[in-house]
Amino acid sequence: MHIIRDYQFIEPQDRGASVAIGNFDGVHLGHQSVIELARNADPDAPLGVLTFEPHPREYFAPDAPPFRLMRGNTRAHRLEKLGVQKLYELPFNAALAGLTPEEFARIVICDGLGLSHVVVGADFCFGKGRSGTADDILRFGQQMGFGVTIAPLMQRSENVVSSTAIRTALTEGRPRDAATMLGHWHRIEGEVIGGEQRGRELGFPTANMSIEGLHPPKFGVYAVLVDVLDGPHQGSYHGAASVGVRPMFNGEVPNIETFLFDFSGDLYGSTLSVALVEYLRPEMKFDGLNGLIAQMDTDCDQARTHLAAL
Repeated sequence: MHIIRDYQFIEPQDRGASVAIGNFDGVHLGHQSVIELARNADPDAPLGVLTFEPHPREYFAPDAPPFRLMRGNTRAHRLEKLGVQKLYELPFNAALAGLTPEEFARIVICDGLGLSHVVVGADFCFGKGRSGTADDILRFGQQMGFGVTIAPLMQRSENVVSSTAIRTALTEGRPRDAATMLGHWHRIEGEVIGGEQRGRELGFPTANMSIEGLHPPKFGVYAVLVDVLDGPHQGSYHGAASVGVRPMFNGEVPNIETFLFDFSGDLYGSTLSVALVEYLRPEMKFDGLNGLIAQMDTDCDQARTHLAAL
């Protein structure tokens, strides 16, 4: 997959794609259906996705609580797995935010990227002040010579599949419900960073990762599937992970700490993708380390049982 981050100066071979447009936070089943429509709309054109970085919501409300389900690199990995060939990841800045809907259609879609076809959701809004609608882009396509498909909203169990609904499921500790809407396990991806090595001292060495900028799932312990994406220990593992602030040790900054079953090795600097499978229990503060260790043994036994049933 080729990532293009400019709509003004692009190579001729990067023009003419059939694209799905949106933020694609989570790349859930609704997003996937839009991408599939783009794939079928012009089978002779490269399959593309047009999205933005940072997320427009981050641009307009930088001090708002973290809400993203995926960082940009995680989204790119998921889109590549879906067969996307061209990822137009445009910088969302004042210039782009200031384009009227008609200017966006003409300058970005038509003249800049030369797209052959675009697919948007029925609730799609674009342009300055989010004043453009799906009907507007359909009209601009007819005027400017690119095809347009408006995708209906996807529903699952009488509820609309949306990033908002997925965030709610994760906030409530329902990762399986989130996965039903996503079409895949919700994953937290990032580089393993140095910690205080308390887990190692307790007999449970953990891989620590930041969740900064991401919507935090319900704090607590999860059964997880772990993919080590690079380095000498690359591969797939089962494990248990704690998400939260570590109340036993007076932590303040949320993170995720993952214990890989039947693993020995150094993961510092490696990139991990941790899939939340089952919520086991909330964060707890124990009277002493012996109680914590006993609970961690129980957590790992429960996690192994849940993961063995997959």
